[in-house]
Amino acid sequence: MIITSSGELFSWSSSQRKFGVRVGLVPTMGGLHEGHISLVRAAGRDCGAVVVSIFVNPKQFGQNEDFNLYPRTLDADKNLVESAGLRDKVRLFVPSVEEMYPLGFDSVVHVGGVTGMLEGAFRPTHFDGVSTVVLKLFNISGADVAYFGLKDYQQVCAIRKMVADLNIPIDIVACPIIRGADGVALSSRNSYLSAAQRIQATVLSQSLLIAENLIVSEGCRDVGKIIGAVRDKILTAVDAKIDYIAIADTKNLKELKTLDNCPEAVILLAVKIETTRLIDNKIINIP
Repeated sequence: MIITSSGELFSWSSSQRKFGVRVGLVPTMGGLHEGHISLVRAAGRDCGAVVVSIFVNPKQFGQNEDFNLYPRTLDADKNLVESAGLRDKVRLFVPSVEEMYPLGFDSVVHVGGVTGMLEGAFRPTHFDGVSTVVLKLFNISGADVAYFGLKDYQQVCAIRKMVADLNIPIDIVACPIIRGADGVALSSRNSYLSAAQRIQATVLSQSLLIAENLIVSEGCRDVGKIIGAVRDKILTAVDAKIDYIAIADTKNLKELKTLDNCPEAVILLAVKIETTRLIDNKIINIP
């Protein structure tokens, strides 16, 4: 079930495609949860073969970020993937850093346009690291389709743009955010939260619901007022520090000044609860 060599994975994938089997890819950094498994199940429904990559990618972490702390739970991850019930359909690709970035590796994939704001403003090298490793995974896996969660909304936009700009022959499927019973979007970094901090983290999803109610039920189109209401709710959590709140075009992530004559928008948040940085978002269909 576990493959560590790029060559071995490419051979396995090629053998599947040779017989007309559609290959799906679910790229992850491990620390798997039900959000990831929802992607694995989606891939299993659509494809006859599924690659789940587990690689904590050093190139998408900036200085003083949590690369060394990031959850590495391979045995638990393997068991969780097996719980999806796909049996022989799935291969876990678990490469080493040296396998992905051999001695002398010196290339970077930069996606312009949708990466310079929001996460890109706070984490300037992040998306270069993401796009570089994702393109490598596309090539190594030979996948026909790749599955990403919408919790990382800007990442999905960046990957779609990379695929379009570089004519990469792969379909991108974006799957819904999976939330806990308390509304917190599932994330590997949630494991950093104490019980008290987890309660505080619920303000992210609650603030998004407040924004949705203002827009949909109350007809508010004033972006400043909506952002103010979101900010006020988030700051009821005593340990919350806001990196950004943005209301943007769903396609190009340009921030909107008004919602007049706008059929759809996405609200994006990045908030630290004590030292744990969480992101969340919600797409709003505007009546």
